This record gives sequence, C-alpha cells and structure tokens, in this order.
Amino acid sequence: MISLIAATMLTARVLSQAPDTAHCDSMPITPPPVVPGSRMPFALNEDLHYSASFGKLHVGSGEMRILGSERVRGQSTLRAIFTISGGFLFLHVHDTTESWFDTSSFHSLRFVQALHEPHYHANRDFQIFPEREMLRDREGREQPSVADPLDDVSFVYYVRTLPLEPGQCYEFRRYFKRSGNPVVVHVVRRDTVSVPAGTFRAIVIRPEVTTSGIFAKGKAELWLSDDSQRLLLQLKSSLPFGSINLYLKSIGPETPQ
Repeated sequence: MISLIAATMLTARVLSQAPDTAHCDSMPITPPPVVPGSRMPFALNEDLHYSASFGKLHVGSGEMRILGSERVRGQSTLRAIFTISGGFLFLHVHDTTESWFDTSSFHSLRFVQALHEPHYHANRDFQIFPEREMLRDREGREQPSVADPLDDVSFVYYVRTLPLEPGQCYEFRRYFKRSGNPVVVHVVRRDTVSVPAGTFRAIVIRPEVTTSGIFAKGKAELWLSDDSQRLLLQLKSSLPFGSINLYLKSIGPETPQ
C-alpha cells in the first residue's frame, strides 16, 4: 500500500519539517495480538489493481500484491509488494515498496523501497531482527528497532485484521523505526464508495504518523471494505505538490490490453 507509511503503502514524501507527535483525541486502544492460526482477511495470492490520480488527472496506476511465501534467514514469510507509477508534466512518481513479514505475528523481517518522486529519490533495504530489536541498512549499519516491528506494507495488512468501529482510535508503537512511533489510526466513519471495481460499503480510517510522509498530520484517508476482506478500496491524500488518490480497479490478474 503507500509508504507510511509510507506506509510506506503508496509513498510520496513531504518535503517539510517533521510534524508534531501523533495522538488520539479519545482514549487510545491497544491493538490486540494476532492469534496464531487465525484466518487472515486476505488471500495468500491477493492481487489488487488501482487507477491513480494526481490532482484531478487520472494518469497513473498502482498494485498491491502478495507474491507468495518466501524464507528470510530460514523463517517462512509472506512477500508483499506495493507499486505506484504515473504523473504528468514534471511531476512523476514511480515507487516500489516490498515487505517480508511473518503471518503469525506480522513481524517484519525485511523491508525494501525504491522511490522516485518529484525532488526525491531513495533506495533502501533493511534487514529487521525482532528478537534483537535491531535493524540493519544496506550499508551494514545497525540501529535500534522495536520488539514487534511493522513496516509500511505489513502495517496495512495488519490493520485489516483489526475490529474497526467508528470512533475508535488505535495507538501502535510497533513501527520498525523507533522515530516513527507512535502510529495512530483513527476509525472515522462508515461510508458507501463507488470505484471502478464497483460500489462497496466501507469503513474510513485516517492513519497518522510522527515522521514526515504521506500519513503525516493525518492528511490521508483510506476506505476499507466493510466486510471480512477489508480490501483497500480507495485512498485519498494531500501533499505539498498536490494530491495522489487511488481507486480499486480490479481484483486478480489483469488481462493484457
């Protein structure tokens, strides 16, 4: 999904000072742990395709896919990828964000980003060690992490497992980079949304993180399907150079044009 986030899921960086600490207006809820062996809301070959708009122009596309099971340092993980590309004139985005996470705990074991955005480029590859509360970058430098790490992509899949009721506010201290905590998720309202894939009942959430990025200061909203799947139906963001919005176009492998 965007970078957290980018979120990291669907990334676009805010080129400004970091925002104030994220917070809940109401009593924060501590997210429950994942029950080992419980049924996940997403299929292990889930493949979601999006159309993207930059401002009012529909000139891009995105994908959110689970590529299957892979082993990282001998441990079984799911590999998930989020991509977004498009643009017009001098504004172009081509971002790829990948996550390898354990489905029994959602612990992130590896996180990779290749970001190409207006005035911003980055290539990152983090190895994450939950048992040591440590992470290592592509140059081999280590820094402290957290005990139950989530990255930008695994965070979105994890949120899909939570009970979501309007008025709730979840507070996480699980973002794999300590400086990104806390991550707060406001459950805003129920809604009905029409996207190219159809019309759905939805739950609207507003993520908020302490570091600069697409979810900084709560400037993005996500529509998740109000059913057992919690599909990401729509995302609307607000950024210094405009807005990037995503709309679910299809589910499953796309037919070549």
